Amino acid sequence: MNCYLARIDRFPIKSLDGILVPQALVLASGALQGDRTYALFDAQGRFVNGKRTAAIHHLRSTFSEDGQFITIATDGHSTAATFHLHQQRSDLEAWLSDYFHQPITLQANLNSGFPDDTNAAGPTVISTATLQTVADWYGLSLEETRRRFRTNLEIDGVPAFWEEQLFSADGSPVRFAIGDVVLEGINPCQRCIVPTRDTATGVVTANFQKIFSQQRAATLPDWAPPSRFNHFYKLAVNTNLVGQGGHTLKVGDSVSVI
Repeated sequence: MNCYLARIDRFPIKSLDGILVPQALVLASGALQGDRTYALFDAQGRFVNGKRTAAIHHLRSTFSEDGQFITIATDGHSTAATFHLHQQRSDLEAWLSDYFHQPITLQANLNSGFPDDTNAAGPTVISTATLQTVADWYGLSLEETRRRFRTNLEIDGVPAFWEEQLFSADGSPVRFAIGDVVLEGINPCQRCIVPTRDTATGVVTANFQKIFSQQRAATLPDWAPPSRFNHFYKLAVNTNLVGQGGHTLKVGDSVSVI
């Protein structure tokens, strides 16, 4: 089986558009450098994200190659604005505050970013075949399904749900290597409301979670421990880094379970 890293996606600002990259440095925290480094917060210090604010789906963002600049626009409008994330942060916050009709601040965590699972802060892992299988359940494109589930590392050359051998029935970590980087799978990733919505419009796909849970239960592979599924609205694997950071993941790196 030719199992390899086929794709790396980073999301510089949590909940905004991602960027496809050929390689990524793994930080000491296990996070990918430049992934979810920034997050939006409201006046009460709560995340402004897709879980709570559907309007975020109408924002389109791109980032400069060095990650220093963001170009942002509202969907359907040709006028875009570009900001330096450090030098023009207050201007970007003003733009976002105007869009969301509430005060917005942009905060940074250069060491670990803002992961959804703080106990498994490494990159999320999924296989291309898994995403294609889920896409077929709804008649979605593979790219739209990627945008909905927002995973970091995509493995190809393996069957659907291959990644579910990367966590164990008793909760003990399962180690695997991608190139020179050793990670350990911790748990299947519990999903939120975000994958139920069209990434461009925010419109909810009818019965998305019900269909998803039914299909997951029906297609759970033999190698996936059922005890780790108290419900079936789960997809992808949360990880932690083994050892020190400083290694680089590259598209094409071989993948093996240790």
